[in-house]
Amino acid sequence: MLFQEPYPFDLTQKQYLFNFLKNKMIINEDILEQHLNNIRALQAPSGLFLASRSDVSTGYNKAWLRDNFYTCLAFEEIEDIETVKKVWKALLSIFIKHKNKINWAIKNKPYNTFQYIHARYNPETFEEFWEEWGNKQNDAIGAILFKIGDLENKNINIIETEEEKEIIQILVDYLKSIEYWHDPDNGVWEEYEEVHASSIGACVAGLKSIAKLGIINIPRHLIEKGEEALKKLLPRESISKFTDLALLSLIYPFNIVPEKTAREIVRHLEYHLKKDRGVIRYKNDKYYNKNEDGVSEEAEWCFGFPWLSIIYGKWGDIEKSQQYLEKSFKTIYQDQIPELYYSDSDKPNDNTPLGWAESLFVVALLRIGK
Repeated sequence: MLFQEPYPFDLTQKQYLFNFLKNKMIINEDILEQHLNNIRALQAPSGLFLASRSDVSTGYNKAWLRDNFYTCLAFEEIEDIETVKKVWKALLSIFIKHKNKINWAIKNKPYNTFQYIHARYNPETFEEFWEEWGNKQNDAIGAILFKIGDLENKNINIIETEEEKEIIQILVDYLKSIEYWHDPDNGVWEEYEEVHASSIGACVAGLKSIAKLGIINIPRHLIEKGEEALKKLLPRESISKFTDLALLSLIYPFNIVPEKTAREIVRHLEYHLKKDRGVIRYKNDKYYNKNEDGVSEEAEWCFGFPWLSIIYGKWGDIEKSQQYLEKSFKTIYQDQIPELYYSDSDKPNDNTPLGWAESLFVVALLRIGK
């Protein structure tokens, strides 16, 4: 349904808004297909998505675990189950290929970054990339568990063999081994090690989602320790970050925080991080910062706007959801959605399109019409 009572609109306002959205959705059919095709162009024969174009020189022509999780959301939204299953079977194949390494980490507890499950893979061979990288990304493992459990609970079967069931148990045991609830990781942004609320929350969401299946052994304390740690840290992202774009993941898609906390997260983010062409990741972000001092002109990330549109739609605030969708349209560059724009400019970086950004835009576009 488009509207859920109660709403602060009279019938005339409701009908006006309905007609406005209906007309906009007719226009958006072509736009929707354009952006779905932008994502399809990033898919390798294996099923995995590259983060961006295959010819990009930034290194984004690799397959990230996390990016595949977010990029596939668009196809789940349009109920393209064939694509969804292909992506998730490929992701499971990565873990199966590296099962011996993960089992080693369970028995020995990793102490070097390279001993953790890696974040990026060759999209065809599923081999790790071994250059120095922030590979301690616990949120990615939580996200994988979350969505597999979620799909299974929607009767979309991903776990179909004993080997696949075994690897899910191994991933759960891996989170236990690294003690995710207080393990400093590189986080969503792959940077310096801290304990991140977004990483803890992803793991809690993943464990809860898998626990619902009743086929995997998950000790209750494994979830409780994460919940306790998350409660102590929120609404901060970490000791060094008062607010952070990554915190939106705890609201959508993980739905792991109470609405009061969720609204506090959004309020802080809108006040401190919202800009004209996107949302900065956090204060003093140096990535693609265009100022010589490296801190005062943070890049504006495009997927922040559709992410906020989805969240406000989830809360039933159609007006705010529509406002952020309109802001999302303004981030489109030559029919594609970039990773980011340089601060206070109309110049995107080379990671255009970014699959993750395209996907959240598609989800936001579809949900505003429901």
